Amino acid sequence: MNSLFFNIPFRYPMALLIGIVPLALTIWVWVRSGRNVVVPFDHGTQRSGNWLWTLVNFAELLPAILALVIILILCGPVTFGVPESKRKLTNIYFCVDISGSMTASFGEGSRYDASMTAINDFLEFREGDAFALLFFGNNVMDWVPLTTDSSAIRYAPPYMRPENAPPGFGGTEIGKALLACQRRLKNAAEEGDRMIILISDGYSSDLSGDNATAIAKQLRSNDITVYAIHIAESGIPDEIVNITSFTGGEVFNPGDPEGLQAIFQRIDAMEQAELEKTVADLIDNYYWYCIVGLGILVTCLLCSFGLRYTPW
Repeated sequence: MNSLFFNIPFRYPMALLIGIVPLALTIWVWVRSGRNVVVPFDHGTQRSGNWLWTLVNFAELLPAILALVIILILCGPVTFGVPESKRKLTNIYFCVDISGSMTASFGEGSRYDASMTAINDFLEFREGDAFALLFFGNNVMDWVPLTTDSSAIRYAPPYMRPENAPPGFGGTEIGKALLACQRRLKNAAEEGDRMIILISDGYSSDLSGDNATAIAKQLRSNDITVYAIHIAESGIPDEIVNITSFTGGEVFNPGDPEGLQAIFQRIDAMEQAELEKTVADLIDNYYWYCIVGLGILVTCLLCSFGLRYTPW
């Protein structure tokens, strides 16, 4: 689409130059000569007929005006539509522990089952956001890359159960998993907020010493907020508390599946999706041009029945 030229609301404003032709015809109708016919009348005085001459000229202008309206329609008249509110995208990375301890009972199933069920429910709260899923133990597996299609995450639970995990996933290395999520968010999430939801039940040796602080600083520098769910009866590791608080998130410790559901609802409430105004789109604006053109066409046809110049 051509850009607007001198703020003229047409898709093809340069085509307006063709309108010079019908404008020239309108001038010619008024300035041309040669329509006078001398008719002899015995002993009679005729009026000047200026009013009739003017009326006939206006009738003869109608085809040129109609041509000008057609040119305006062909130029593609446009107008600005109503600006719409668009949901600001949030990029959410689920970081799920599939170490052996996640098979421990939790409610009617295991900790893993309760976690994936809560994640599936959370997807409904955040429709319109981008999601990704990463499983980790001693290694990491990027199961679903960032996408607004959440169906792949919904189908994941049967395939990556801790019982089915490949070798190298028996332990818990949260630091490695958080850094992996960070790399993927930096590479894939060009727009919108960034958030990691960590679900684990154990202590991570790779967060000892100053590692947790270093990882938290990296996450914060990349504008990544970390929420953590410690799905175990034991106390929450201090390293996890420090990482979540430093990045602007929070850590939770559910006691049962209902509490886990409530935690995801609370995270949703804490990270409300923002709405942003979008630039109004240009939409076609033919209506009044067509109405005016039809009106001129009908008037022109009616005038052709008698309101026209005839040299006899």
